[in-house]
This record gives sequence, C-alpha cells and structure tokens, in this order.
Amino acid sequence: MPVSDDYLVDTISNMGLVDPTQLDSARSQAEAAGAGVVDTLLLQKVIRPDDVTQARALQCGMEMMDLSELRPNDELVKALPRHIARRYQVVPVDYDGTMLVVALHDPNDLDTRDALERLVEHPIEYRVASETQIKTAIDQFYGSTGEAVERIVQELSQTQVDVDAAGVMQADDPALDDDDAPLVQLVNKLIATGFRQRCSDVHLEPMETHFRVRYRVDGVLIEGDSPPASLTGPIISRIKIISGMSISEKRVPQDGRLKQVIDNRQIDFRVSCLPTQYGESIVMRILDKGGLNLGLSQLGFLTEDQQKFERCAQMPDGIMLVTGPTGSGKTTTLYSCLNLLNNPDKKIITVEDPVEYQLSGINQVQVNNAAGMSFSAALRAMLRQAPNIIMVGEIRDEETGVIAVNASLTGHFVFSTLHTNDAPGAITRMIDIGIKPFLVSASTRAILAQRLVRKICPKCIEDYEPEKAEFDALDVDPDELMDGNFRKGAGCKKCNGKGYSGRFGIFEMFMLDDDVRRKIVDGANTNEIREHAIKHGMHTLRMDGTRKWIRGMTSADEVIRVTAADIAE
Repeated sequence: MPVSDDYLVDTISNMGLVDPTQLDSARSQAEAAGAGVVDTLLLQKVIRPDDVTQARALQCGMEMMDLSELRPNDELVKALPRHIARRYQVVPVDYDGTMLVVALHDPNDLDTRDALERLVEHPIEYRVASETQIKTAIDQFYGSTGEAVERIVQELSQTQVDVDAAGVMQADDPALDDDDAPLVQLVNKLIATGFRQRCSDVHLEPMETHFRVRYRVDGVLIEGDSPPASLTGPIISRIKIISGMSISEKRVPQDGRLKQVIDNRQIDFRVSCLPTQYGESIVMRILDKGGLNLGLSQLGFLTEDQQKFERCAQMPDGIMLVTGPTGSGKTTTLYSCLNLLNNPDKKIITVEDPVEYQLSGINQVQVNNAAGMSFSAALRAMLRQAPNIIMVGEIRDEETGVIAVNASLTGHFVFSTLHTNDAPGAITRMIDIGIKPFLVSASTRAILAQRLVRKICPKCIEDYEPEKAEFDALDVDPDELMDGNFRKGAGCKKCNGKGYSGRFGIFEMFMLDDDVRRKIVDGANTNEIREHAIKHGMHTLRMDGTRKWIRGMTSADEVIRVTAADIAE
C-alpha cells in the first residue's frame, strides 16, 4: 500500500533527509504515477527504509529501537506467542510481569495495535523498529526454522497420525517411512538445524506443558524452535525407529545410532533415550568425522606441552591416562594420539563403548555387555592379538584396571580415560578401584587432565583492557605482565552475538618422576602429589587457561567458569 501521509513527508523534510528540489521532483513523479510521495522517494533511493521508520517514530512520539543487541529469553517468548508475533510482525522487547513492551514497524497501523490489545492479556507499550530488524528478531526469538516448522506442523495437523493409547506411533504408519511425510520432514529439520548451528548434541525434552528442543553449541545449551506438545509422542517414536530402538518399550533406557545426510554430508548420531516424568527424553550426539580435529596442535596445546605429550605418547610401554568430566574432549585427544602413532609398523587395537569414530588402519572393538564382550573380556582377547598399542575407552573397575596395568608392564603402551577432576587425582582413583599402589607407580607414565573453553570469535575479535577483578580472580599481577595480548569478542552474526565460536582445550600435564613414584608407594595423598607436581613444573588447568587468556585465545570469564571447581577444592 503506498505511503501518502503528508505529515510523514513533512517529518522527513524536517529531519533534513530531502532538500526542496528533491521533494518537488518526487511530488511531480508521484502525482503522475498515482503513487505516494514517500514511496517515490524510496524508489529514487533519496531516502532509506530506516529513515521512514525513524520518521514514523518521531511522528508518533515513540522511541526508535535498535534490535540488533536484543536477546531472546523465556519470559518474553511466553508473554507474546509465536503465532501472534509472526502474524502481526511485532517483537517483544521487555516484560516486567504486568506491562509488555513490543516493537513494530508502523505505529500508525491501528488495525495491528487493536488486534494485539485484544489478543494479548497484558497492557502494551509500543516502540518502533525497522522491518528488517523485526523479521530477524522474530527468527531469533522463535527459531530461524519457524516458518518451515510451522508449515510442517500445519500439514501434520491435517494428516491423521495413528497414535495408540500409550502415545506410541504404529509401526505401519506411512509417516514413518515416507521421506516426504510431514513428520519425517519435521524430525529432519530439527536435526539439521542443530548441525548447521555447529552443535555437539540435540536435546528433545518433554516438559509438563511443552516439548522443549535445545542445542548444545560450544558447550552451552540454547533453545531451539519447539514443536507443539501434541507431537511429542510421534517425534520420539520416529527417532527411536530410525535409531534402531524399540518403540513399544518406554520403561527402560535405550541406546541407538542413526545416519542422516545433511548438506551432502553423511553425519552419524549416537542416540540415547531416557524415560522421564513427562515422557521419553532423547539426546542425539553428533559424530561428525569431517569436523574431527586429529592434529594435536588443533586441540589447543601450547608448543612446550605438545612436545612433552608427543614424547610420552611414543614411549614403548606404560599407561597414559586422560582425565576430565563427560564432554571435556577426552575421546578426541585419544584419537589424536592414535592418529599420531598410526603407522604400518605398529598394530593398534581399541576397545570402546561405543565406537564413536571409525579410524582407518586401526582395529576397533565395540563393547557388548549383553553378549559377554565387556571391557575386561575384550582386553584379554586383544592381548592375544599381539598389539603394540592398546586404547581402553575407560577404566571403570578393578578387573579392567588390573588387566590394563599388566598389559602396560609386558611391553604394550596403553591409553585410557578416567573421570577425575585433575591429573594427580587419577592416581588416587586407580588405587581406590583396587589396583595396588606399586603397580600404579610402575606402570603410569603421564596423566593429562583437560577441559574445553570457548574460543574468541575470529570475526569480531578486538583488543580490550582487562579489569583489576579479572587479574585478581586469576591471581595475575598486572605490573609483572608486559606482553599481554588481551582480546574479546564484540558479538556478531557468525557467533550469534556471543563473542565466541568453537572450543579448544586447556590442559594439566602431569609427568611422573621417581620422587612421585616413591610417594605413591608410600601412600601419599592427592594434595601431596599435586603440590610436588606443581613445584616441579606442572601447570594446573587454571594456570594453562590463564596463559591462553594472556595470549588472547580466550576470555578470563571462560577460564574462571571452566576451572571454578579446581579453586573450590
């Protein structure tokens, strides 16, 4: 509809955006074409759409808002439902529990304002924002795939979905097998959206009143576009079927795998299903071989630590342990070690639960407890295969630990993982599960503890001056620091305004010497071993993180967040 408001033209003129000559020319052309003056000025590119938006704000005495820094939150999204925001092209910008503030493109659109005041329960205040920013903000608040998901959901609502009394889709339902079926499209869209956001896992969680979709990006969960709660059963059943799980069993946890082609790449997913209070929760772990960094330098090692690590990894026998919580990158580090050592003159065998990535030239064994193939059983069989290098996915019990230790003392080099908070704590953990101290002392060559911190986004990285509180928190004296290269991310489209993109490791490399071995045999506790290691050159996780903050690789906040448990101890 042409814009022909004389008051708006006067406002634009008073703002100094057009001169009298341009305005007279536009009036003449608009009159001849039967168009509005403002539309003609836009067509002639004398003014920009944002200029018109600002003029409308001035004309109505409303505040013009920049939505580029606006971030979604649950309260705002609940206060203004998606279908209203999309239909009327408005964005919620503030909500204090009683008053809702929304941004719209044209404050003179009385039909929109009347509709909002009828449909929304709360009193409304209005702000003005550009049409482009409003569309972007709606996608960001309610999911960039919202229109596609809404279209698919609408198709589903027009399709009879056969669901039994227990909420399980029937196996012969055509929606389960037809690639063009709305349900299949919806599930594929949810998975592909997470992959394109570089997430590590997709979480589908039935809640009391809604079905929540979240994606873990760089270790932090973000909300995705959630389908209606009525589709919880069909979506969960679809994922269970393509992952090889039983849809009739809803009382016990299940595990499965699936493959999906996304952007012409075949991506593997490890799928876990857990019964919860309101239904079955699904987590899909993305196993992207193309995104697997197998070079040690890509993991985040500083040169000195990488050289130590490589020397230790190439020893002829002994055990090297990698420790850290779930999701700290232990498996990637172990695969990087195997990739470094994978030569035709060495036989490498791994036993894993599950085998996450297939590595060329390496014999990989999948644990199958139901069939009697436990870690310990697989280890015994592996030793008869005359390997040079063994990787045990995790030392979980005394039997597995004793076999791994004995293998390391009989000419094999063993890699494995433990769930401990720091490197020295792995010694105590090995003894606690039943391995004799003298065996731990004799077999262990090195222990690496690690965490993952977020990288500063390379697109919006900039220099900054740290505050005193940051120096104090990381125990750094700024007066003694002359070569700091402090950087931070300003926030951009690539990193969704977070200032971070990707992750790398911070490490605690503990090399055992003769003094430590004696302390282990003598029964020294973890604190005594840690103090000795630090005194002899070991950098703790926080120390390594601090070094990488000083070099401009990450932020002080990230180092503090990831290593807070170390200080608490």
